[in-house]
Amino acid sequence: MYDSIEEAGLKGRDFLSTQDWSVDELETLFSLAARLKADRKAGVPTRLLEDKTLYMIFFDSSTRTRNSFETGITQLGGHGIFLSPDKMQISHGENARDTANVLSRYGEAIAIRHCAFGEGNAYLSEVAEHASVPVLSMQCDVYHPCQILADYLTIREKLGSDRRLKLGVAWTSAPNYVRPISVPQSLILMMPRLGLDVTLAYPPEFMLLPDIEAQARENAAAAGTRFEISHRFEDAFEDADVVIPKSWGPLVHTRDHAEGVRLIEAYPDWRCDSNRMALGKDHMLYMHPLPADRGREVTDEVIDGPQSVVYDEAENRLHVQKALMALTM
Repeated sequence: MYDSIEEAGLKGRDFLSTQDWSVDELETLFSLAARLKADRKAGVPTRLLEDKTLYMIFFDSSTRTRNSFETGITQLGGHGIFLSPDKMQISHGENARDTANVLSRYGEAIAIRHCAFGEGNAYLSEVAEHASVPVLSMQCDVYHPCQILADYLTIREKLGSDRRLKLGVAWTSAPNYVRPISVPQSLILMMPRLGLDVTLAYPPEFMLLPDIEAQARENAAAAGTRFEISHRFEDAFEDADVVIPKSWGPLVHTRDHAEGVRLIEAYPDWRCDSNRMALGKDHMLYMHPLPADRGREVTDEVIDGPQSVVYDEAENRLHVQKALMALTM
């Protein structure tokens, strides 16, 4: 039933960014995720990774990421092992090369979450260079590819993939928390490749990495879609089919935490509410990777309202990651 997994030729492939995979390869993943989801709902066993082990190294805390990966590998018949640097020799200075080589001798894949700005992606890349098994990103400082896979699967389920859609990605204000920039960067990179027009809205101090914004423009041009940047909040909502308003830090502008918090609090009106939602199409979806700062990023009436699909979106982390593990492991 799942013979196409071997035929896909993705066994052993790393997944650090959606940029690493072609559109056809991503479509293979989405098709498999849909099948795995349907089989799970029907009670059909999908033990495709019997006795295989996934090592999960978390430098940062997690709710959805850990539970979706650990549950996913279990449903596939394998075993997930939770690791954190303080419980490993990483805390005593063991380097990425040694960690990669040793874990490669024990199991079938290594997944890592490391969001420290200027450190995370470099560490994942070094582990991938030395590992002989697939290395999967559970989020770094530059990319959060699995979240964006779940976002797209949710959009496809709700609105289909046979028409041109507008996605608005908007910065929102959340006090005292300087979040990574990896989610908006991954959104603007992948969504134009898959046929969505993307409007990115943020205050001037909250720009993303210049090379990522440039790459998003290149992706859109190659796909025949649109990518534009605005400093007006409402532009992300107007005539949109989907909107993803979320907070991120001014990390490209400043690395000073106190300054970052001050800048976040300088834009309290950048909040998703019913008035902003009314600017989109009648069927516009509200999405958020969670956790959302209720009352600051978004009002309760929106996140708990009929246009919100945040729990479907969170569930789809499980299904896309099961497909990713099945294809690569």
